[in-house]
Amino acid sequence: MSPEKESVLASIDRFVETKLHLLCPIAQSWQPSDFVPDLTGDNWLKELTDFREAARSLPDELLVVLVGSTVTEEALPSYQTALNRIEGIGDKTGTSVNPWARWTRGWTSEENRHGDLLNRYLYLTGRVNMREVEVTIQHLLTNGFDSGHHGDPYNALVYTSFQERATRLSHAKVAQLARQTGEPALSRICNTIAGDEARHEEAYKCFMAHVFDADPSGAMLSMETMFTETIKMPALLMSDGSDNDVFACFSRVAQGLGVYTFADYIDIMDHLIQTWDITNLKGLSGPAAAAQDKICRMPDYYRRRLDWVQRKLNAQPCQIFPWLLKR
Repeated sequence: MSPEKESVLASIDRFVETKLHLLCPIAQSWQPSDFVPDLTGDNWLKELTDFREAARSLPDELLVVLVGSTVTEEALPSYQTALNRIEGIGDKTGTSVNPWARWTRGWTSEENRHGDLLNRYLYLTGRVNMREVEVTIQHLLTNGFDSGHHGDPYNALVYTSFQERATRLSHAKVAQLARQTGEPALSRICNTIAGDEARHEEAYKCFMAHVFDADPSGAMLSMETMFTETIKMPALLMSDGSDNDVFACFSRVAQGLGVYTFADYIDIMDHLIQTWDITNLKGLSGPAAAAQDKICRMPDYYRRRLDWVQRKLNAQPCQIFPWLLKR
């Protein structure tokens, strides 16, 4: 790394210390068992029966999206590994007391509950083939994850800022759809997970804002790199063991339901441009100024392609998912 980046990374530890409050104290945290029937209680059978009855209202398309979200969340070990590979801000010992390492472990502990809860919900509903879901999770973990940050800390912070917002939006939209179909338990679950993602989004955006303040040209070039290469979704290498592109199939269903769309992708780009005040940044190097201009034109460029993307999606055949029980 350049001496300038090394200096910025040295300062980010101190800055991260001021944002650790965005992690919820464990004693005050929710746990997955708070949201599902208590099988140790005397009334467990009625609770479980009512729980399963409410889940009967969920359409298959929403179940597909929920399984895809569960698989994505369950691949958490890959995401923590990716964070710890980032040059200059990884947790080198696994128990480091520096602020960034504490943030990464705290973030991981909060995120770990998401997959646990969604997995437990799906299992108790009896609506999906859990063995097929588990096979898909194992495939994704085996296949791995590459966010495209290439070990660069600036790139990684752009990616995490984008991805946390995308995840928050998708969980919030599933919550809305669940409420509309008459499934309040799932709505509460997904809104709670979206709340976690909102805190995590805020933290990563603050970390990257600090980088923009300290090294605007370097930060701008990293933002250009990540936006140009496109932000890869964490479950891109999802597989069920067949030759089908399961992630593409899952994405089409999510697009069709409006859970996460190409328009959302563009809106997130716009949001980050506004959050970091990209348009008005001054004092940039020549290459960084060119990157600034390119970044600011990207949302409009992609919006002109929205209809083409939608037509392409509509032309795709329907997919049979092994996750659904004989459906």
